[in-house]
This record gives sequence, C-alpha cells and structure tokens, in this order.
Amino acid sequence: MGGLEEIRKKKLEELRINQLEQLPQQAQEEEQLKRQIEQLEMIVRQALTKEALQRYGNLKVAFPDRAVQLLVILAQTIQSGQINKIDDNTLKEILKKLSPKKRDVKIKRV
Repeated sequence: MGGLEEIRKKKLEELRINQLEQLPQQAQEEEQLKRQIEQLEMIVRQALTKEALQRYGNLKVAFPDRAVQLLVILAQTIQSGQINKIDDNTLKEILKKLSPKKRDVKIKRV
C-alpha cells in the first residue's frame, strides 16, 4: 500500500503545480477581457443620452452578462455608422430584442 500512497501524493502534487501555473494565465485573460469591455464602454457611452446611460448602468448592476451583450451590439452598430445617438426608447427596444420571450401562463380553474 505504500507504493499506492506515494503515487497518490505525486499525482496530487502534479495537480497543484498545474493549477498554480494556470492562475497567472487566467488572471491575464481576465484583465484583457476587462480592458476590452472598458474600451467598448468608452465607445458606447459617447452615443448614449443621459437617460439611456442611466438605464445601462442599472442593467450593468443587475445583469452584467446581458450588459456585455448590449455593449457588443451597440459598439458594432455605432462603428458601422448605423446609429449616432441612442436614446432611452431605442435602448429599451434593443433590450426587448435581447430578452428571451416569456411565456404567458394562464391557469384556468374548472
């Protein structure tokens, strides 16, 4: 059983070393992603009205993933020249298109 225990210890040590090696790479990727999101925000913020910017801020706090999706879409439309200024109503319409359709559930009692 001593041999099995040694193999187990070596395997655990290898796993720990692999995890330690991957941590800096993951941190670097996360930092790069943050920088890209910040760049998109700079582009989009210039095109948003005050009300739309406030709505985006609320969305960013409540649903960060959806806010990133919205940033990508808005940045693409701004850079392609399709939209110059984005007001609150336009932002609402875009968000409605991004949101999944909710099914209307009706319960009938007999």
